[in-house]
Amino acid sequence: MTVQAPRYFTDLEQCVEALLGQVGKKVVVAGGFGRPAYIFNELYRRASADPGIELTIITGASFSRPRGTSDLEKRFLDPFVARVFGNLPELDYVRPYMKGQLPKNIEVVEVFLQAGGFLGNSHAQQNFVYSNFTHWLRDMVEQGCNVFSQMTSKKMIDGKLSYSMSGDAYALDILPRLQAMRDAGKKVAVIGQVNDELPFMYNDAIVPAETYDLILDDPKYNHTLLGPPSPEVDTTDYIIGLNAASLLPDGGTLQIGIGSLGDAITYGCILRQEKNERFREVLSELGMFDKFGGIIDEVGGVEPFERGLYGSTEMFADGFRHLYNHGILKREVYGHPGLQRLVNARRVDSLVTPGTLEILLDEGVIATKIRPDDLQFLQKYGIFKQSISLENGVLRCADGTQIDADLGDAQALALINKHCLGNKLSGGIVLHAGFFLGPQAMYQQLRSMPEDEARKICMTDIAYVNQLYGCEEIARLQRQNARFINTTIMVSLLGAACSDGLDDGRKISGVGGQYNFVAMAHALEGARSVLMCRSTRTKGGNISSNIVWNYGHTTIPAHLRDIVITEYGVAMLRGQRERDVIARLLNIADSRFQQPLLEQAKAAGKIPKDYEIPLAYRNNTPERLERVVSRMRPEGLFPKYPFGTDFTPEELVLGDVLQRLKVKMGSRATLFKTLAGAVGAALSPPDGAMPYLARMGLEHPKDLKETAVQKLIVAELRESGHL
Repeated sequence: MTVQAPRYFTDLEQCVEALLGQVGKKVVVAGGFGRPAYIFNELYRRASADPGIELTIITGASFSRPRGTSDLEKRFLDPFVARVFGNLPELDYVRPYMKGQLPKNIEVVEVFLQAGGFLGNSHAQQNFVYSNFTHWLRDMVEQGCNVFSQMTSKKMIDGKLSYSMSGDAYALDILPRLQAMRDAGKKVAVIGQVNDELPFMYNDAIVPAETYDLILDDPKYNHTLLGPPSPEVDTTDYIIGLNAASLLPDGGTLQIGIGSLGDAITYGCILRQEKNERFREVLSELGMFDKFGGIIDEVGGVEPFERGLYGSTEMFADGFRHLYNHGILKREVYGHPGLQRLVNARRVDSLVTPGTLEILLDEGVIATKIRPDDLQFLQKYGIFKQSISLENGVLRCADGTQIDADLGDAQALALINKHCLGNKLSGGIVLHAGFFLGPQAMYQQLRSMPEDEARKICMTDIAYVNQLYGCEEIARLQRQNARFINTTIMVSLLGAACSDGLDDGRKISGVGGQYNFVAMAHALEGARSVLMCRSTRTKGGNISSNIVWNYGHTTIPAHLRDIVITEYGVAMLRGQRERDVIARLLNIADSRFQQPLLEQAKAAGKIPKDYEIPLAYRNNTPERLERVVSRMRPEGLFPKYPFGTDFTPEELVLGDVLQRLKVKMGSRATLFKTLAGAVGAALSPPDGAMPYLARMGLEHPKDLKETAVQKLIVAELRESGHL
């Protein structure tokens, strides 16, 4: 925090000029998902024009708008991207970064890459910092960070202008590090760009204006937030999500991430809550109760969530919003250990009664003679009305009543119960998170949320949500029966997981907070780490197993193995012998690969030579799963987009049509067949095709090329049953 008021700017160039004047021409600027694009772009512009400026950009998952590579893809993508991403500015450094064309005085350092997007990029691979997200802010400083930059939101609270770090509150952890550098005489700066599109988040996210050295604030810099569209969820994802939802105990704690598997878990929880009979029926048909019922009983449950869940997560993904809207994310936790301990024991509930006060007194949470700190505690959590004041040992009420602040005096206690008590506990939190990322609908709900609801979400520093150190007592009390659920790419038969890199050293994405959540699950009583893994992957038409004998890159070592889920079931690995770990993972592998994997384990002497996979686990096929799910789709279950989509109805059809055409273009035989069908199509397209052609700008083709493309689309619409 600075020792003086920040400097305010309404002009971008003047703001960046002041920044350079403060830190000099060697700029190491850091920012997260909420990085202020205008400031980054102005720094990049100046460094590109002035080789004397040394610019290092430290960030994660540099974003660029999706672009089509062909005319057909551009016709489909460009209007969609313009609609969904609005006026979100491009990051000017991204395209030259992706092409390996950055100026020599500019470098990009990332801790998390867009998944699979930089495997062939030597700059990205060589400058990648392989760091747990929990330690990222520390490592930014190690990299020489002297500027931290973020978007911020503002609001008048009690007559004072307040700022919120909002979706980047995880960065609270870097502020004392930068202050230490400042105290040591180093030139540093914290810069904020106000964006009115950013939801104002309360609690820990609120910071004083003095947090920033410079603030850029003008409506012309407001813009759409980065919001990836909701993903499609397929049958494999749905089944994994249902399996995961059965491992969540009522009254527990949940961590999930973004993407189709996160949405699948959310859907599974909602199905369990609102269509419980169907939830159980699907699990039964899949054989989950017969094969894994003991695990479900031990670890989770299938009944609706009566007490609800509490979220403690690195990323506030959109799934948590839906869990909140459906009354599942509702278990409130409190920041006071004494109160939280009583809530856990169910001795204190949300309703405030005279008994609440007696229990707090008996447990020593408050003193018999109420002190100022006792009153502050009682009012913070709604046990006393906000209108009560304490002066010289006397409680003063709004109606003028004065009461001796002595809970040991029966007469005074009766008056306190009558005049001072609130109605229900307040200050409860249903979700602690470090940063958020989701579709535009999520941001809109957060912006419009009533304040009392918004205060139930606490965006906070990454050190709080990702580990126990420094907050162990309250974290243990809040994170009851935690289920930390993460996605992995591959799992070895001995339980090691690969989630972020290849065996040749190239990084696909990054470890994020996965390791820390896995380790925390082992440190917390009653907690479990759950790794979700699709059993197979397909590339170039070839299918291979994601359950492997071993792999040359490890994200989660085998000694931290716990629970692994595939679409075929659940493997409990913690504390198990090697042979049992292998056997259990074989049980949830795709049956096409089980026997070769078993032979590898036998060859290594890690499982008895006469071991055979039980018959009940040898029918792990996608066809069996699809039969179960497809039977229920006509009644609206398991839709392609469980929480809606930014695609229009025409775009949903066109997306399938274009994908089918892309596949056919890769095969000469199918290509000739498709072209033949297109040539034979009627001269004028049928009326039913016009909405699709209009969306692609092909209702009135201008030349032979557009006419041919129009015919291809019409032919594919007809073949796929849309005409």
